Amino acid sequence: MQLLRDIQQQQLARQSEAFVLQKKQFELYFEQYDKTVQLQDSAVAIQDRGSELVENSRKLFIYLVPIIFLLLVYLFRILF
Repeated sequence: MQLLRDIQQQQLARQSEAFVLQKKQFELYFEQYDKTVQLQDSAVAIQDRGSELVENSRKLFIYLVPIIFLLLVYLFRILF
């Protein structure tokens, strides 16, 4: 009877150790998940800034092309 209790106590101790390991693994997982969420938010912010730059460049290009064209026409008219 004592042997059976010893075996049960050993099993309970091992099970307790396994639960501690699982808890550590879950904590590590949630830390990594939080870091992943932060990185993804950062990446989205960078992409948003990049799209704003592209949009501003397009708007600027629309205004600059006619001005450059007129300046070239004026330059050729002065030269010839």
